[in-house]
Amino acid sequence: MTNSWGAPAIMGKNVTQKLIESHLLSGEMIPGKEIGLKIDQTLTQDATGTMVMLELEAMGLKNAKTEVSCQYVDHNIVQNDFKNPDDHLFLWSACQKFGIWFSKPGNGVSHPVHMENFGKPGKTMVGSDSHTVAAGSLGMLAIGTGGLEVALAIAGEPFYTSMPKIMGIKLTGKLPDWVSAKDVILEVLRRHDVDGGVGKIIEYYGPGVDNLSAMDRHVIANMGAELGATTSVFPADAEVKRFLALHGREKDFTELLADSDATYDEHDEIDLSKLVPLIACPSSPGNVVPVKDVEKKPVFQCMIGSSANPGVRDFAIPAMIVQGKKTKDQVSFDINPSSRQVLEILTEDGHLNSLIQAGARIHQAGCNGCIGMGQAPATNKISLRTNPRNFPGRSGTKEDQVYLCSPETAAASALTGEITDPRDLKIPYPKFEEPKKITIVDTLTRPSNTQKELIMGPNIQKLPTFDQLSDDIEGPCLLKMGNNISTDEIMPAGSKVLPFRSNIPEISKFTFGQLDESYYDRAMEHQVTGSLLIGGSNYGQGSSREHAAISPRYLGVKAVIAKSYARIHRKNLINFGILPLYFLSNEDYNTIDQDDVLSIENVRKVIQGSTELTVTNKTKNKTFKVKHDLTRRDLDSVLAGGLINLTLQKHS
Repeated sequence: MTNSWGAPAIMGKNVTQKLIESHLLSGEMIPGKEIGLKIDQTLTQDATGTMVMLELEAMGLKNAKTEVSCQYVDHNIVQNDFKNPDDHLFLWSACQKFGIWFSKPGNGVSHPVHMENFGKPGKTMVGSDSHTVAAGSLGMLAIGTGGLEVALAIAGEPFYTSMPKIMGIKLTGKLPDWVSAKDVILEVLRRHDVDGGVGKIIEYYGPGVDNLSAMDRHVIANMGAELGATTSVFPADAEVKRFLALHGREKDFTELLADSDATYDEHDEIDLSKLVPLIACPSSPGNVVPVKDVEKKPVFQCMIGSSANPGVRDFAIPAMIVQGKKTKDQVSFDINPSSRQVLEILTEDGHLNSLIQAGARIHQAGCNGCIGMGQAPATNKISLRTNPRNFPGRSGTKEDQVYLCSPETAAASALTGEITDPRDLKIPYPKFEEPKKITIVDTLTRPSNTQKELIMGPNIQKLPTFDQLSDDIEGPCLLKMGNNISTDEIMPAGSKVLPFRSNIPEISKFTFGQLDESYYDRAMEHQVTGSLLIGGSNYGQGSSREHAAISPRYLGVKAVIAKSYARIHRKNLINFGILPLYFLSNEDYNTIDQDDVLSIENVRKVIQGSTELTVTNKTKNKTFKVKHDLTRRDLDSVLAGGLINLTLQKHS
């Protein structure tokens, strides 16, 4: 006898199963099967939220249907000209129209601010940011996805996804001095790489969890996105209760633990006491080695902050390391406070002053250099960052050398001017205790429905409309790409690009600019007739930004053929009417060259009756087979030309 997720009925449930079961609206909890989930909360940020608000306007939404929805302005907060301030005002007006919480520029990074104010054990959340998964640290089921699916959740629609496998990682022991939570997730990445979590939810359990603070767990859950995992989950225990009580929200606590006899589809185990300082080398979060392996290399920037290390201890420990000392002259020591709350605590405790006296540059609370908004490193010079990602060019410098590390390693290296194992400083490890009491900082704008019209500056353009899927697809392969292409390479972030996030025709000019600066001009030649793309494995990893799907669609891309896809990007392609196909044999990938003309006939009919299609390479006079894995819901979206078209059809 088995239960709905395929395990013996007598077995207990893990935390993930309890979360999913309590929100399951449709489907069965069998890995690979489609499930529909009730969504309690949503998170949007400004780089993706502008699209969400435009989508809500297109749907004619009157009022948010969720328990909590919050719009954060944390990514694109540099105001070089009118475009960003106009977008911020637009987002504020949209929140006032649709009944959504608003967090203005300077309040901090969405994920820790949401954790401080709204995170609640037992709840579900979707967010238009891949690091939404960080909320799993509080015992939530938090999933990053494309903005359009978040818009639908705000409108009260279920969230549909494939039931993932559940990978249990048992933690034992206690972290040694000079090793912290960042080293834990780097160890997981070292073992499983950037695609090791695809199709999985990672649940952490075991006695080692008791030795991690809520913000330590945030660090680990946050970078589960770099594994390609659907999300990460921690139990809601006494530590979560302490965190909520500290922020005046003890009433929001609900204990949520795995049953003693819970089982997992896959398993790993980490003895925390055996970990050493680790570092991810350029240019992948999965390129992890011990710091000792790359020590002594000269460093020119050390950055502390971001959603991946946002806790008070992540700034306080470095402050105590550099207290009374000076960082090297050639090192830019950048401090990005994660929230106003954290900034106030650091100020009251004197840690901010220690950082300033050591030569730190204090930036406003927000994402900043993590998303390429300023703080770009010098050409071919090493930058150590506590950020979650180091994809090529993400920093704002095309020839960058970004390493990902713990706050301890970053601070030690700022003092020596070279990559340094912090254990080699030969000083006592700073003793830090989590605050027992704080002054609550309340700067969020509460929801209302007082705004009747959206305030739209001249840079804000309505969403382009797209035709339904054509019967035949034919066009050149405008790009042939390798493995692990990220959304940063498809649609870059940074201060030159992000200001156009609410203007698809303009932002599309940057599409694939990191890979081929000629792409936009070549694509425009085929915008009407159509084109295709060829990708390798894990195509579209990284950020959830749906611009990486909207812009190729705007430029005429009808289909992508790849070896495999990152979860969020695959869904974004579907949501905007691009057909994601897989090579039936990966050997066929080698037979295609850029500019080969590819043709697929009777597409609409074939995909509804079969999972296999025949592609003709007209340039080489050869054919090969591809497949799709679209659900009925996915098919409806692609056939309609995208999810917005489908939604409007249903409500017309």
